[in-house]
Amino acid sequence: MTQTNQADTVLYEVRDKVALVTLNRPEAMNAINKALRRRLYEVMRAADRDDTVHAVVLTGAGTRAFTAGLDLKELGSQEGALGAANDKDPANNPVKAIEVCRKPVIGAVNGVAITGGFEVALACDFLIAATNARFADTHARVGITPGWGLSQKLSRMIGIGRAKELAFTGNFLGAETALQWGLVNHVVEPDDLLPTALKLAEDVASIDTAFVQSYKRLIDDGFAVSFGEGMAIEAKRSSAANSKVAPEQVESVRKDVQERGRGQ
Repeated sequence: MTQTNQADTVLYEVRDKVALVTLNRPEAMNAINKALRRRLYEVMRAADRDDTVHAVVLTGAGTRAFTAGLDLKELGSQEGALGAANDKDPANNPVKAIEVCRKPVIGAVNGVAITGGFEVALACDFLIAATNARFADTHARVGITPGWGLSQKLSRMIGIGRAKELAFTGNFLGAETALQWGLVNHVVEPDDLLPTALKLAEDVASIDTAFVQSYKRLIDDGFAVSFGEGMAIEAKRSSAANSKVAPEQVESVRKDVQERGRGQ
């Protein structure tokens, strides 16, 4: 059954300081059509603007797919639909939509993340995968050149040789191997996926949100340039920020940090 209500294509729920965003086209393996792209932009913008939200968890509805990527039925039926692969407008580009949110976004990969869906996963700040999660870059098999960052991000995360193997074969990568290769941070049973992701989001949300956003920007800006340039960015920003921190501020939280460390 085809969904006609755009609001239903992506669900949005705020739990305390954490926003849960769910791609909601399970009958189509959460494939990314125009309505979903626009709705995703709306909810990510809402999360960014909501001062009560400190972190976001992004997942897919059902157990089969995080997202299978661009809706191929829509691509085949609408003239110019393929332009979504290169559109820089966050209302049409799901990776740009996720990047609109300055707060940390944790991807909870509940099934397959294929091609454009793989790129959506890589737009998250880090990933938790269910044991049934699988990743695949089928751009070459479909004949579409990636435009949402996969050709550049994946090699930086898992190494150029591994990225080329996935790109040139179109083979699937299982959750355990994804963990070994450093693509995902944790692999858990499907029933534990959301609780694990939400718990990590709660840990993120327990830190000053302005500081976390600044730290995220520092890491991302450094990752996008050479190592030397990244070090220069860190030196400049840390000097400016740390000069404003009073010793008594550090002392006031030192004991809490130590106690938390002992409890982990």
